[in-house]
Amino acid sequence: MKTPAWVPLVYVGPAAVVMAAACLYPVLSALQLGFYDWSIGTPWSDARWVGLETFLRTLQDPAVWRSLRITLLFAFVCVTAEMVLGIALALALEDRPGRPLRGVALFRMLFILPMMIAPIAVGLTWRYLFDAQFGLVNALLGVFGAQPVAWLANEHMAFAAIVIADIWQWTPFVFIMMIAALANVDTAVLEAARMDGANWWQTTFRVKLPMVMNVIVVTLLMRLIDAFRVLEVVYILTFGGPGDSTEILSLHIYKTAFVGQQLGAAAAVSVLLLAVVAGLSWFALRLSDPLHEERP
Repeated sequence: MKTPAWVPLVYVGPAAVVMAAACLYPVLSALQLGFYDWSIGTPWSDARWVGLETFLRTLQDPAVWRSLRITLLFAFVCVTAEMVLGIALALALEDRPGRPLRGVALFRMLFILPMMIAPIAVGLTWRYLFDAQFGLVNALLGVFGAQPVAWLANEHMAFAAIVIADIWQWTPFVFIMMIAALANVDTAVLEAARMDGANWWQTTFRVKLPMVMNVIVVTLLMRLIDAFRVLEVVYILTFGGPGDSTEILSLHIYKTAFVGQQLGAAAAVSVLLLAVVAGLSWFALRLSDPLHEERP
């Protein structure tokens, strides 16, 4: 007997409702707060309705656009580096039938450790590593005769520091996703390509990687979204300094809400951040179109 079409909906319905509520409630709450002028520590009855004033003020605030530019640059550099390094390492360390590499299992285990560390611990660790006087990074530079660098006191070096910390922590995530995807590639297709005279470069970039393009796109989207949500590492490492050279949008939202005590303005910036992430995700999906197969 054929299963009625509504039966699957009964099974997935409760979970779908819970997930939808968990996603929509924070968004709707932030949207509601954006229409009010409300400070922390005051009752909600003191909140003042301002309509679109907060959103308009947010769009005209140079600090918001400066933070957005820093965030876009941070996300672009980090995600690009993580994708390139993760894919390259996965290709180098994937299982090879008949040609096992010694120590690969141990390396994989050690390599994924950074992504298991709490972001606050990562920020503290790199803060000590980048210390101008006692940091290990400057100590290693001194071995090669280089002068100590004030990593966290210089605008460009501070930005490089948060980028390095993020790449160190999240390249293993890309590596894990890609090593799992490459393990499921049909070896018969690769063998057929080699028999047709394809070299390693052609086999990798014309056969192997296109076969795992769906995983690449999903990994890219996950890292892109996470890059816009980074807060703890930047908070601990630089707190947006020196000046506001590393004040990414999530940290700007935090400062607006809990330092400036302007929840309405913070909510408006949060909605802007959500719109940017949603727009970039949609663009990435449309550009690659990995989830829509051609149908006759």
